[in-house]
Amino acid sequence: MTRIPRHPHEATERTRPSVAIAAATSALARAGVGPARTEAELLLAYVLGVSRGALAVAGPLTGEQRDRLAELVERRTRHEPLQHLLGSAAFRYLELAVGPGVFVPRPETELLAGWGIEQARRVGAAGTAAGRSPDRSGADPAGGGPLVVDLCSGSGAIALSVAEEVPEARVVAVERSAAALDWLRRNAAERAVAGDRPIEVVAGDVADPELLAGYAGRVDVLLCNPPYVPDGTPVPPDVAGHDPAEAVFGGPDGLAVIRLVLDRAARLLRPGGAVGVEHDDTHGTAVPDLLRAHGRFVEIADHPDLVGRPRFATARRADARR
Repeated sequence: MTRIPRHPHEATERTRPSVAIAAATSALARAGVGPARTEAELLLAYVLGVSRGALAVAGPLTGEQRDRLAELVERRTRHEPLQHLLGSAAFRYLELAVGPGVFVPRPETELLAGWGIEQARRVGAAGTAAGRSPDRSGADPAGGGPLVVDLCSGSGAIALSVAEEVPEARVVAVERSAAALDWLRRNAAERAVAGDRPIEVVAGDVADPELLAGYAGRVDVLLCNPPYVPDGTPVPPDVAGHDPAEAVFGGPDGLAVIRLVLDRAARLLRPGGAVGVEHDDTHGTAVPDLLRAHGRFVEIADHPDLVGRPRFATARRADARR
């Protein structure tokens, strides 16, 4: 187990946060976990119940705090996700509860969410120009505001970011996993208490051709971060042992769920409505090709992540006659 000074007879000097951080950093680095210093600080801040920035003025650790930090560091060296240990994951401007049974949202998905938010804002601005006046409570006398659907919602990261950043949006989050639905509903409730417009949570499967039948032809923006890793692809231990396999792997070529998502998008989107789908970095050509072959999408494009890898594809629903 990680050596965090812990016995009462040890000098107070040995219990300073800086010393505890150094010991934790060393243990994490030896285990190949990184960025080790950052994670050590985040774990200690969690144990102390302070912000990371407040560690510089924190007092010596108690014995209980030393034991707790040692336990968390040990679990992290076994590649238990940092977000599981902290109980939350940062995503854009939100902190979302996560843990066993739900996929931990990744920073690269923030790009897809940001794209979707911009599309929803454009719809909202057009509605305001047309005389609608939605408010943050969700009241909308004209029944307007952009309608946004998030398929394979998981923790609700995309859906709840849209609800938080586009107050006039009506957001529907769809998830099939019972375990993930628990986390999604918890996060949705917490964001509603925080003042965001409540989202609609639907237990459903993208394989169902009648999914969200009542919204057919009405959706302005459809977003999805589906399982897309090709079956059998090696993944990091943080993923392999902890993220649900059904949220990671997408069939032999990784495109099985994406094909279903495109079918649902073609049915649910209004003409001109926008779709954005995250994909594997080997799918930068494959997913745009699927959109073209589908025959119901135009303005097809692929977008890179922050390090230049293909990351998500976008398109618009063609005229309904196509």
